[in-house]
Amino acid sequence: MDATAVWDLMGSAARIVVAKGQRVETFVPTADTQASILKVVMGRSGSLRAPTVRSGDSFFVGFNNALYAQIMPPAP
Repeated sequence: MDATAVWDLMGSAARIVVAKGQRVETFVPTADTQASILKVVMGRSGSLRAPTVRSGDSFFVGFNNALYAQIMPPAP
């Protein structure tokens, strides 16, 4: 998925939460934040980083244990 397709998908989200190691950043997509969002959600290969989860009108990109503990229900 290239940057144009990623922005078409994520550009209308309410928020985009990006995890990179222990750091977690939250973005609200606008024309002004497009370049900075694409910079952190795109991988070195030029495609969308994995994992990427869409939940309602939010996207979660990358992995962080604490972040996923907040958004995923505990296993039974």
